[in-house]
Amino acid sequence: MDRNHLERCIDSQPPASEAEDPFVSLEAEIPEVLYEGMKNFIGSNPSWDQYQVMSSALAQFLFQNGCSERAVTERYLDDLFSRSRSQG
Repeated sequence: MDRNHLERCIDSQPPASEAEDPFVSLEAEIPEVLYEGMKNFIGSNPSWDQYQVMSSALAQFLFQNGCSERAVTERYLDDLFSRSRSQG
């Protein structure tokens, strides 16, 4: 898959109306070891689900690699501090 595949997929979709939820379905292949780690984490942390884990991981990656979108920064910081509270 080339680097612009995601942009082509996004550009080909009709714009979302305000009534629709602002979510995008994403399918990805990941190494089995990551899947097992996610499954074990979710089993030990019932307040998390696979969607929250993937969204949090993506927000962390984007933030740490220079993304300056406010929603990404807010998601990253919210997850960072909610993890700190639950571990403390």
